[in-house]
Amino acid sequence: MRARARGLRRRFTGEDLSEGPDYALVGVIRIPELRQSPGRAIGKRVVFAVIALFATAIIVYVDRDGYRDVQENSLSFLDAMYYSAVTLSTTGYGDITPYTPSARLINLLIITPLRVLFLIVLIGTTLEVLTERSRQALKIQRWRNNLRNHTVVIGYGTKGRTAVDAMIGDGIKPADIVVVDANPTVLEAAESDGLVTVRGDATKSDILRLAGVAHAASIVVATNRDDTAVLATLTAREINPRAKIVASIRESENTHLMRQSGANSVVVSSETAGRLLGIATMTPSVVEVIEDLLTPDAGYAIAEREVDPTETGGSPAHTRDIVLGVVRNGVLHRVDASVVEQIEVGDRLLYIRKSAGD
Repeated sequence: MRARARGLRRRFTGEDLSEGPDYALVGVIRIPELRQSPGRAIGKRVVFAVIALFATAIIVYVDRDGYRDVQENSLSFLDAMYYSAVTLSTTGYGDITPYTPSARLINLLIITPLRVLFLIVLIGTTLEVLTERSRQALKIQRWRNNLRNHTVVIGYGTKGRTAVDAMIGDGIKPADIVVVDANPTVLEAAESDGLVTVRGDATKSDILRLAGVAHAASIVVATNRDDTAVLATLTAREINPRAKIVASIRESENTHLMRQSGANSVVVSSETAGRLLGIATMTPSVVEVIEDLLTPDAGYAIAEREVDPTETGGSPAHTRDIVLGVVRNGVLHRVDASVVEQIEVGDRLLYIRKSAGD
């Protein structure tokens, strides 16, 4: 199975984007930006323009003896404002001119850069469009350099979106989640949710490298097809042997393939839904409780925490929380198992907590 998957991966892998320049990734990687209204953006530019105008006027007024008026009058502050306006806008009527060496030097070193800044502010919208690609490339470069211990979510359909909601409800920051999908529409939804997105086929190693799989702490595989999930898991495991991979599949017969591909945990969505349907026919309230436990931002939720020093040596059943299990040395034990009759240092408790939203 692994040999076949590697062959498929080589067949479908084209140009290695992860080795290319950052500007080539604009449109493939999208980093959410803080949104602001057009009025606010225009207002900021007007403020910058006014500041540049007044700064120039003050400089000219302080050095007013170095300027000559065609009327041979000494410059007032109004004259300085007038000269600054026509100079920064590059109109230059010539009725007020610097004639001393010091005034000309100040014009060269200070007022000319201010004139450039003033023009940049006036045509900022055009320049913003022209420099958008470069700005995005710089953001992508910084993001890739700082990307560590994050979570990669492969697929942003119903399963992937729900998984992200659960992670954010458990306290994971949206900035620590990267979504990989080939569908631009779902990526727009992910970006609007404040998530970094990578557009492409998750079965290709270069796409997963762009998402930082090599440095990820965990990977969620939530694709719509089981064969895609197997190949994406195999590719991700080859890139990162240490990451925790959680995968969802539709059919239970593919569970062993997911395990062999490197998944740490496998969730069979069809069987899970079937069990809930069966339970709901007899005890629908049980299903409501289960849904409540699986929704971290309301009601109660299942969580994991470190053992408090005061709990060491005691029984898991006698803690302040309702404990469901004890994780010891990476292995989960039921709360009634004899091996965890006493809590030890380093254990982690799987318990029911009240959601922060309540």
